[in-house]
Amino acid sequence: MSETAQTAPEGAGLHAPLARLLRPLVRLLVARGITFPALTDLLRELYVNVAEYDFALPGKEQTDSRVSLLTGIHRKEVRRLRGAGAPVSAVPATLSRTSRIIARWLADPAFTGPDGAPLPLPRVAEGDAPSFESLVAGVTRDLRPRAVLDEWLDRRLVFVDPLDRIVLAEAAYVPRADGNAEAQAYYFGRNLHDHIAAATANILGDAPRFLERAVHYDGLSADLAARLEARARELAMEALQQANREAHAACQGDAGGGHRWTFGLYVYTEAPPAARPRTDAEG
Repeated sequence: MSETAQTAPEGAGLHAPLARLLRPLVRLLVARGITFPALTDLLRELYVNVAEYDFALPGKEQTDSRVSLLTGIHRKEVRRLRGAGAPVSAVPATLSRTSRIIARWLADPAFTGPDGAPLPLPRVAEGDAPSFESLVAGVTRDLRPRAVLDEWLDRRLVFVDPLDRIVLAEAAYVPRADGNAEAQAYYFGRNLHDHIAAATANILGDAPRFLERAVHYDGLSADLAARLEARARELAMEALQQANREAHAACQGDAGGGHRWTFGLYVYTEAPPAARPRTDAEG
């Protein structure tokens, strides 16, 4: 059966956007040794899981036949895969702890200066004065601040200045290419999931629900593209830090619950593509 015959007419218009969306992902998969059969196995599980839970009819039991109809996967395979649950991307413990401490350092007025920048902190301070020890203790009592400091120094998230103060390095909130692989993989999945989930909700909904916009210019010189990228980084960091400060302050009086919120930004520039055959799906 041809690809066209397997796709509902209302989905045909997504072929070209999907090819554009998936191309960098396929590049990553090939570079990391994830083969097409391995990806197919994962997609088969996800198709069954999404059909089983997201497309169940109210008051009716979801059947193997209906899941097979929705997904195009044989009922025998559906029966084998149902109930397996979708892959869960749990937050690594060290990443969760690190993110919470850094978020507080960037947002809490006790640990930031008049300009909102994170203050250099003494290791230990007398009384109620801010210190690295009080910063860590305010987030977790499970680890000694000294152990956190040693870990962060090793990862180059902080450094010690000539006055023996702990200074938050740019690498703490601008991830390095040679940074923690576990953290990169986690945020790769989380950030792209949330971006695609927002865009999908806007397409499937009656009206756009989430803000999902971009400013883009083509036909630029390499110099202008580089200058715009640098300026965009500055604007993005300002917006992220301001959002973090306001969210941190708002959380202090919140009753808590099961909801979560994400505010994300990205910056991208691209050189002219090398000569390569263009697929029909790319348009």
